[in-house]
Amino acid sequence: RRQLAGGQGGGVLAFDLAGGREAGETFIESVRLASLAVSLGDVKTLVMHPASTSHRQFDTEALAAASIDPGTVRVSVGIEHIDDLWADFAQALEKIA
Repeated sequence: RRQLAGGQGGGVLAFDLAGGREAGETFIESVRLASLAVSLGDVKTLVMHPASTSHRQFDTEALAAASIDPGTVRVSVGIEHIDDLWADFAQALEKIA
């Protein structure tokens, strides 16, 4: 709250994919517009899959203790056109459906 006074939040979100670790890895390997990065701060849209990157040393129990699902994907939304991002994410999701 102190750093984002006035309700100005960032464009970072997370979602859990059914299919666990394999689905998360497939998603981040399939995006074309977004880039895989463990740092979530840039003008370009970045994606990461904590279970295979920043928290890869954690087993399922440790991930759960950190409130991370094996299928969790984190996204830092950049300045690309929203229609381009939707299309990129849709084609990546089709590969895990």
